[in-house]
Amino acid sequence: MRLAKLAAACICALPLLGIGIANAAEPVKIRMSWVAPVSNWASIILEKKDLAKHFGKSYTIESVRYQGTPQMITAIANNELEVSNLAYSSLAIAIENAGLDDIRVIADEFQDGVPGYYSTKFYVRKDSGISKIEDIKGKVVGTNGGGSAVDVALRAALKKHGLEEKRDYTMLEGPLPAMPAMLFEKKVDLIPVVQPFSLNPKLNEEGKVLFEQRDALGVTQMIAWTARKSFIDKNRAALVDFMEDMLRITRWFTDPKNHAEVAQIASKLTKQPADRFGWLFTKQDTFRDPNLIPNVEALQRNVDTTREMGFIKKPLDIKKYVDLSLAQEAAKRLQ
Repeated sequence: MRLAKLAAACICALPLLGIGIANAAEPVKIRMSWVAPVSNWASIILEKKDLAKHFGKSYTIESVRYQGTPQMITAIANNELEVSNLAYSSLAIAIENAGLDDIRVIADEFQDGVPGYYSTKFYVRKDSGISKIEDIKGKVVGTNGGGSAVDVALRAALKKHGLEEKRDYTMLEGPLPAMPAMLFEKKVDLIPVVQPFSLNPKLNEEGKVLFEQRDALGVTQMIAWTARKSFIDKNRAALVDFMEDMLRITRWFTDPKNHAEVAQIASKLTKQPADRFGWLFTKQDTFRDPNLIPNVEALQRNVDTTREMGFIKKPLDIKKYVDLSLAQEAAKRLQ
């Protein structure tokens, strides 16, 4: 009788066991952030999810747009975001000011100032009478927000020539797409220009490049992918699968033979003509590492610059916040 009852109990437990196995096999959900369409990987990678052989099996991706990296920091802290594309300055601020000591850099998004590739340009009007950086003294400078990667680079470039905010110049905030208009309307005298806005015909007709970011900072690890250590430790196998698929997809986008199709994808996402994307993922664009490996040496210099500009107080040894094992293991699979 006892044996019969035990058998019956086991039979009844089978459906519950099945549910447990199914739940254990559910794909890991990865919410991935972006700000700029096309330029940020998370905005475009799902257009080629047919190349992601692990997608829907070991992981899924939800692409989430944010106005900027400060909102991402809050989302990461609240576990509302798994993979974020943080600027070097935002990373430093997240570690010190938001207390995210367990955040880890896991991959490269893009780098500024790599020889042969694009570097952020800083424009003045041709009729402004400004011919050197020292001429900015007493002028108004455009910025997309205090503590942003572009803002820190701008402050560093001006400081290198003896100019300090408030003492020597005034800053006026505005979104990057609005910068050329602010320059033309004479609201500001100097603006930062990222791609694709440097292709603006009027900007190049009425404006001129005063300097480039590389002139002040050399190579900059502008944006990197980050995740929290607790999430990495819990989901390492799925994250290596994810990184393998991301390598496959990002390499496809940066392969010159696919450029015509890439332009069509960009056109669909932005509602702009495809012929406007001749620069995308070429040497007219910023550099993207083919193995998704960030430049850690440059990142350390950039974080040090963020401290020099007053946005963090303590020095950070950035190597403590870097985990390249996911990308490295994924790259070995594709050799």
